Amino acid sequence: MPYPQAPWTLHGYAIQTLHLVNIDQVRPLIPLELEIISVWPGKTLGSVYISNYGSGSVLEYSELIIASALVSYQKKIGTWISHIYVDNADSVAGGREIWGLPKEVAEFTWEQGKDVTVHQGNRKLCSLNYNQQNFAWRQRLKVSTFSVKGADLLIFPAEFESLLGLIASKLEIPAESPFSAIGLSQPWLTVRCEQMSLQVDAPKVEW
Repeated sequence: MPYPQAPWTLHGYAIQTLHLVNIDQVRPLIPLELEIISVWPGKTLGSVYISNYGSGSVLEYSELIIASALVSYQKKIGTWISHIYVDNADSVAGGREIWGLPKEVAEFTWEQGKDVTVHQGNRKLCSLNYNQQNFAWRQRLKVSTFSVKGADLLIFPAEFESLLGLIASKLEIPAESPFSAIGLSQPWLTVRCEQMSLQVDAPKVEW
């Protein structure tokens, strides 16, 4: 199946929510070699990231990422993605074969710039209701992510530049959703990213 080689450059918009999640609940999802970083007693940082990549991207698709913890390995810090869904088969193949990410196909419904719902067939994965931002500032950030491909632990950076704005949101994760057991409560912070440019680099092997 054809897919672009890394790095992937993507352009579009996204909404990201941040959550405090119980370390004990997400420990089974994460390789034991990775240390889970505590940001509050018994809690780590989780997030839900929903994006739409359009014109100018190496592939055009929507994406849902569940980052279940902030982790470290040999003094390197990154996120751990436990669940990831896209609506493009080439993105699934590239994500799995380049970065070792557990991508699956799902369907995304975007409604009037304020709601997005993600389904797999008849099963609802999640829905997010969010507000338009009134104020935004341009920001450039870089974050690393760990993954596993075969017997290899990988790490790869992603760098993005975007107009960021703080907004209100309401997240719904049904009990039948594959990631409901993570315990993602209502977000304590939600960021809307507009005019976003994202570059995801090729991974490096840590072991």
